[in-house]
Amino acid sequence: MANTYTQLYVMLVFGAKGHQNLIRPEIETELFKYICGIAKNLGQFILEINGSTDHIHILCSIKPDKSISDFVRDIKANSSRFINEKKWFVGKFHWQTGYGAFSYSRSQIDNVRKYIQNQKEHHKKNSFREEYAKLLESFKIEYDEKYIFE
Repeated sequence: MANTYTQLYVMLVFGAKGHQNLIRPEIETELFKYICGIAKNLGQFILEINGSTDHIHILCSIKPDKSISDFVRDIKANSSRFINEKKWFVGKFHWQTGYGAFSYSRSQIDNVRKYIQNQKEHHKKNSFREEYAKLLESFKIEYDEKYIFE
């Protein structure tokens, strides 16, 4: 659109169904590259991607013509299909239902990138459950734990 200028930064967070430890180091590089390719094909840009064995964080610059829910749906559907075609696991891989989406200003991006880069070290001290609850609370998002950690 002419005369439309945006700069929207969002950190997406979602995990493997049942928070199983399935995102092993030997597959994550290929998985993360594939997810970056999905985003690029959708006209979006991933600034940082990383995670732990049971979840991932994606910092992206998203254009306003793509809804966040559609973007996450496309990433999850296509990456699940990719994982299952690779037969990295016995049985079928699924992402959890739902996701977290947290917006940031440009001035916060360097800190958010460092936070995402440091996920493995971070999770030596804190579980995904603790981290996610802290994010929700810091953004003042009301939640019911039974739906988040199914």
